[in-house]
Amino acid sequence: MINRNIRMLEFPQRGDERGRLVVVEGMQDIPFDIKRIFYIYDSNTEVIRGQHANRKTEFVLINIAGKSKVKVKDGRGNEAVYSLDRPHTGIYLPRMVWKDMYDFSEDSILICLASEHYDPTEYIRDYDEYVKEITGGQV
Repeated sequence: MINRNIRMLEFPQRGDERGRLVVVEGMQDIPFDIKRIFYIYDSNTEVIRGQHANRKTEFVLINIAGKSKVKVKDGRGNEAVYSLDRPHTGIYLPRMVWKDMYDFSEDSILICLASEHYDPTEYIRDYDEYVKEITGGQV
């Protein structure tokens, strides 16, 4: 079974004839304070982003335009695929979850909210190393 803490989130939509408004607040709509925001755009369907796990950082991913998919793995043989295709929903990814983002539509803008400032030393970019850390060396 994939990590139970991974979950889709739905954010409140507000709006009127002028358009829609979605507000996402740290420690209210998502389970952490937001310390970093970055976004991915101008990728195509052949590109795979992510391909890493993080020892400390939690993420919420939201496709604010277009669509993409996120495949998550737990290092124990379980995986799940989530479609991000509505600007008022996102996926919460706790720390130590392997993530691949892919199948970007031409108009995709994937915003990533992170619980930590960027630190390259907390990234695990080799899947075999990730599995060893998750399983305590048991492959």
